[in-house]
Amino acid sequence: MRGFGMHTVNDVGWIEKDRPACGPLDAIIRPTIVAPCSSDTHASHGGSGPKTEMILGHEAVGIVDEVGASVTRFKVGDYVAVPCVTPDWLEPGVQNTTAFTHDVRMFGSFKFLGVKDGTMAEFFHVNQADANLALIPEGVSPEAALMTVDMMSTGFRGAELAEIEAGDTVVVIGIGPVGLMAIAGAALMGAGRIIAVGTRPKAMEIATSYGASEFISYKDGPLLDQVMARTDGKGPHKVIIAGGDGKTLGEAVAMTRPTGIISNINFYDVSDKVEFPMLWWGLGMADKTIRGTFCTGGAERIVRLMDMIKYGRIDPTLMITHKFDGFDQLPEAFDLMDKKSPDLIKPIVYLR
Repeated sequence: MRGFGMHTVNDVGWIEKDRPACGPLDAIIRPTIVAPCSSDTHASHGGSGPKTEMILGHEAVGIVDEVGASVTRFKVGDYVAVPCVTPDWLEPGVQNTTAFTHDVRMFGSFKFLGVKDGTMAEFFHVNQADANLALIPEGVSPEAALMTVDMMSTGFRGAELAEIEAGDTVVVIGIGPVGLMAIAGAALMGAGRIIAVGTRPKAMEIATSYGASEFISYKDGPLLDQVMARTDGKGPHKVIIAGGDGKTLGEAVAMTRPTGIISNINFYDVSDKVEFPMLWWGLGMADKTIRGTFCTGGAERIVRLMDMIKYGRIDPTLMITHKFDGFDQLPEAFDLMDKKSPDLIKPIVYLR
């Protein structure tokens, strides 16, 4: 079969591989729509470590093409959404947590960019299909379902981890697709004032529709100074980081008021370092909680998010700005995601 991925760091292209084998608990999916992600481009440049001859992609909806002998909930022909985090549910690491991201090792449940080929292929493998596939229900378009498998799940996880309470002032740093979903999640959880950090007009337009109250630009001076000025020196109750580098985390700690929470859903580079004055953390005694996570895994998470779409709570398809038609358009869509044109939020590729 053919797939698109990385031959090695900074070298992407078409890859020929055998069709994946299907274990007794597993399924083989024929993708119909995929979405290149900044995590894919980040990985292609070595941001998650060296990899060779790996098919990229971790956001897909598709048709079940084969199921293992022990699979009971799915059959050939079912139309499914595939969460980007597919835990090995038999591992004690998953059984001892509520995050479901780390099974055999840190990030172990995020298998598509870690230990196996991804979704940008004619076929891809899903482990433990009964727990890691979700049927797309009536009332949810395939495009909307595609937005749940990473962007919506990760962005909402940022708001959940921040423990947004009614009336909270929240700063969301970064308004790419994950940041946009963090804004939407914060608004749905009851945030009062949502200050978004970002400048791209299209992203600002969508952020406003999802609940952003106002915007701050890095171009207008230090982020910390601007936030403190906007909040009369008090700072926000919660900060969600969905973009930036190691310095951004320090600024988030500094601006958060005592007893507040910093929730990080940003994918840093292996070269990033975190360093900030301990005064920003009250010499370690400011009761500021720092958390970092990815989206939780498994089917139930995606079922819940699709219910929010089905019953009119949110429309994540507002983030889809570019559509490509055909398997051969994968390189162009990937390149667009890599270069991040100003009008881009999320590209999708119809494979069939």
